Amino acid sequence: MKYLLIVCALAALALAEEPIALHYHESVGIPEAARIKQAELATDFDGSRIVGGSQTGAGTHPHLIGLVITLTTGQTSVCGSTMLTNTRSVTAAHCWFDGRNQARQFTLVFGSGTLFTGGTRVTSSSVQMHASWNTNNLNNDVAIISFNWVGYTNVIQRAILPSGTLLNNNFAGTWAHAAGYGRNSDSSGISNNQAKHHVWLQVITNAVCAQTYGTSSVIASTLCTSGAGGVGTCGGDSGGPLVITSGGQRVLIGVTSFGSARGCQIGLPAAFARVTSFASWINARI
Repeated sequence: MKYLLIVCALAALALAEEPIALHYHESVGIPEAARIKQAELATDFDGSRIVGGSQTGAGTHPHLIGLVITLTTGQTSVCGSTMLTNTRSVTAAHCWFDGRNQARQFTLVFGSGTLFTGGTRVTSSSVQMHASWNTNNLNNDVAIISFNWVGYTNVIQRAILPSGTLLNNNFAGTWAHAAGYGRNSDSSGISNNQAKHHVWLQVITNAVCAQTYGTSSVIASTLCTSGAGGVGTCGGDSGGPLVITSGGQRVLIGVTSFGSARGCQIGLPAAFARVTSFASWINARI
C-alpha cells in the first residue's frame, strides 16, 4: 500500500507539470514566417514582436540576427540567433532540427528591422548542433552557425560569452534583455507598426522554474525567466539572445529555448539554454 501511494503521488506530480512546446517549426515557425511575410507585403513593416515588450530600432540590439529558414520540405520558418564573431553565431538546436522538421538552409539577417527584406543577408547550411540535443525534453538546445565573413557596423555587433566570475553566476534575480522577431501576444495578427521588440525579464531559480515544467526539462543547463505580468519570449523568438551588460559589454547568458505549450501570456516562465553551461562547447567552435 505504501508503494502504491508513492507511485500515485509521483504520477500526480508528473500530470501537474506544464507541457512544453515541441516540434517548433510546424507549430510556430512556419505559420509565423507566413504571418511576418504577409505583414511586410501589406504594410510599411519594420520587424516583429516579443510579448510585453517595446519597439526597438535595428541598432538597439545589433547582436540579434534574424533567421529565415528553408526546411527540407521547401517550407519557410523563422528563428533568431546571436552574433558571436564575424563568422559564427549561436542559436537553438531546434531551429535546425526540431524532432520532426529538418532545416536545409538558414538566411542570416544582420542589422535589419525587417526579416524578409533589407539588412545584410548571408546564407549558410553549416550548422553544428550539440551532440546531446534532446528533441523530447529540449535539453542542450544550442547550435553553432558558421557563415561567410560579415563586418561590424553601428547596427551589426557581437555579444560576448560569460567569462571569469560570471561563469559561476546563476543570475537568479538579475534583469536581462531578450530581443526577437516573434509574436507580441498569443493572439497577435498583422499590425501596421510591427517592429523588432525587446523586453526586460528577471531570471528566476531553476527550482522555481521546475515547479512549472518539471525536472526533466529544467536541468542545470537551463535558465528561466519569470513570466509574471505576461511578459517573455514568444513564437518566432526561438534561438535569440538573452543578454546582460557587464563591464560595458553585452554578455549572452541565454539562448531562447521553450515556453508553455498553452501560450506566452499566461504568466509562466520562459526557458533558455544556460550559456555558462555551454561556454566551453561554444568557445571550441568559434
